[in-house]
Amino acid sequence: MVKFYFNLKKKAWRSAVITVMVLLMLPVFTLAQGLEFKDGKKVSGREGEDGAVYKFPNVTKDVDGYIRINGRSSAGVKLTAIDLESTGWDKAFQPQIEYKNKSAHGSEKDWWMEFEVSFVSSKDNTPVAISSMDLTAIDIDGDGDNIYEWISLYGLDSYTTERRTSLQVLDILENILSVLTLTGKKFSGPLTQYNNIDTTATNVMATARFTNKSKFNIRAGGHSSDNDISTERMYAFWFKSFNYTAPVQGSLPVLLNSFTAKKTGNQVVLNWSTDMERDFSHFIVEKSANGKDYSDAGVLFTDGNSNSRREYSFKDDLKNSPSGLVYYRLKMVDLDGHYQQSDVRIIRLTEDKTAQNITVYPNPVVNDLRITLASGWQDKAVFIQVVNANGQSVMQISKSRASQTESISVNDLKPGLYTVRVLNGLESAQQRFIKAK
Repeated sequence: MVKFYFNLKKKAWRSAVITVMVLLMLPVFTLAQGLEFKDGKKVSGREGEDGAVYKFPNVTKDVDGYIRINGRSSAGVKLTAIDLESTGWDKAFQPQIEYKNKSAHGSEKDWWMEFEVSFVSSKDNTPVAISSMDLTAIDIDGDGDNIYEWISLYGLDSYTTERRTSLQVLDILENILSVLTLTGKKFSGPLTQYNNIDTTATNVMATARFTNKSKFNIRAGGHSSDNDISTERMYAFWFKSFNYTAPVQGSLPVLLNSFTAKKTGNQVVLNWSTDMERDFSHFIVEKSANGKDYSDAGVLFTDGNSNSRREYSFKDDLKNSPSGLVYYRLKMVDLDGHYQQSDVRIIRLTEDKTAQNITVYPNPVVNDLRITLASGWQDKAVFIQVVNANGQSVMQISKSRASQTESISVNDLKPGLYTVRVLNGLESAQQRFIKAK
């Protein structure tokens, strides 16, 4: 396979670099009150279809909110309205979703539609992070017969429900790079139907706390005991907190802020930081030669609970490691023995001397594309962009502290020829790759 490498001229990428640096240093907005999602209008895509984007102006001072339809469980899931205004609460985001199992594949009893929520400055149209916000899902109930609603929230820091809640709360575990990872919480309601969108019915409500987020995902779904069902369900997400009679707060054991791996001589240096630790015990650094079978490489204990940034570092000797790839991940263990695992970081032991800045592999690729950076680019801010054969950007990722080898999922890309571009300050490099079926 022929590989293409070259550095792009500084002048040609000057404007792009400015954009990259803005993305890597997002302004943080502090809320004086809750966000208000009103008067949403479609700004791109086809109405109700995957990829459609809706703008909600001035959700808070100088900030616009955007809702993007990320996907749905099947063709039987339809968007009736992006934000109902004739009922419920005008300041809440209230999508109405229709489900017809006859239009779905097979006898699907669970259905959902996923939305991406993001925030952009109304002044210069750049992404902004909200320092702290609450999102309350209201009226997670049923139809009184055989349907109950559920919602999933991703990237939350903590959540609150009533002590005697009618909701079932479950961990969302996703397979990320062959690692089962905790990514959010799922709140499932009862079959009981509650009239209207009642903010006093706190037993079917859940409030999530998000910190320093410029975007996150939510799912609105349902479940039926009937294989042949046709229904419409309304959901209400209000960006504010409410008073619970007997509140119970749940939290993720640790909020991992960053995790990088860098090869230095015959050592790999792992650096990571946390923004929050709750009833947390220790980290286990796990290592693998094949990405499947892991062994313990080291253990680091913590000092207990924390609401501030904590930095950690671990060095692993590579003298006895086989050539090829080495995989690392963190196992984060609670005081009660429960644990979650981080994303995987990959180190390439054999360097490609022909590549000046980046090496992209495998090529062709089906699922995960790996990008190995030159040593001078590691542990620094980089911007990764994938463009198609027509020069259109189809993927953009910012890394505030890049590892030696970054991995990006290209599952959703159509088969064809693409170019991956990586920018680091005023330097840049690119390489072509083929997305196979």
